[in-house]
Order: sequence, then C-alpha cells, then structure tokens
Amino acid sequence: MLSVDALSCGVVAGNLAPCLTYLKKGGPVPPPCCKGVGALNSAAKTTQDRRDACNCLKQTASKIGGVNAGFAAALPRACRVNIPYKISTSTNCASIK
Repeated sequence: MLSVDALSCGVVAGNLAPCLTYLKKGGPVPPPCCKGVGALNSAAKTTQDRRDACNCLKQTASKIGGVNAGFAAALPRACRVNIPYKISTSTNCASIK
C-alpha cells in the first residue's frame, strides 16, 4: 500500500503504467490499471497530495506522448473511482482542493 509520504511522480507513474495501452488505444481497462488508479486516489489525501498527483499526471502524459485525452478523462469513471478533478492536460492543478 502507498503511504502519503511516498506520493512522488515515480509512484504516480508506476501505478498508472498498466494503463498505458488503454490511454493510447482504448478498449477494456486492465484490472491492474484500475487497481493503480484506486491506490493513487486513496494515497492522495491532502490538497497538496492531489495537486502533486495532478502535476505528475500532466508531466507524465507529456513525456510519453500519444495519450488520448478522451480515454484519460474517462479512466476514473471506467475504474469506478471518484477523482475530484478532471483528468486533462488543461487542468489547473493549483485550483484543486
């Protein structure tokens, strides 16, 4: 299980690594992907954690390239995880509460 202290960009990217095929090509979301999404959401307990995770998601998406914005935005719902902000490269991470 993740600890809040371990919520770094490496942890964020590692938890979402099983999601890469879905984020680029769509199709069924692999169970390990949803497990990672849920673990990240559970670990991001404070406003700062959520902002850090948001910034890491944006940085990671720009580094790997080829991420479909629609698939990324649909990921929380597909995994039945309630994330309190839109997953998008245009999200203002500083506005997340």
